[in-house]
Amino acid sequence: MGEVAVADPAVLVGVISDQKTGHSIPYRTSCRAPGVSEAWFYKWRRRPSEPTKREVRRAELAERIRCFFDRSGRTYGSPGITLDLWEEGWQVSQNTVAEIMAECRAASRLVNAVR
Repeated sequence: MGEVAVADPAVLVGVISDQKTGHSIPYRTSCRAPGVSEAWFYKWRRRPSEPTKREVRRAELAERIRCFFDRSGRTYGSPGITLDLWEEGWQVSQNTVAEIMAECRAASRLVNAVR
């Protein structure tokens, strides 16, 4: 099967499936080459093409985080944004907010409180 450098799981699933279809290579063997388990393969193969509820919620949450971050003059960190989200009724932890901010590269500026 050759080396496969793929970041997108859907593409990797397609490559593994093509090996079975085109070359009669068992899934177990095709999964071994890129270092994924058969369980991972079957999970991703069954995955719906539509985003999951969790993915939709996380995208909406990321949008609200960006909004609060921009509204703060790009100074709020995860503690302040978490409080704003709680006021809106979101059930989210500060760690999740920090993780999403890191993914969005919305790290707050350090503001020197004592000048």
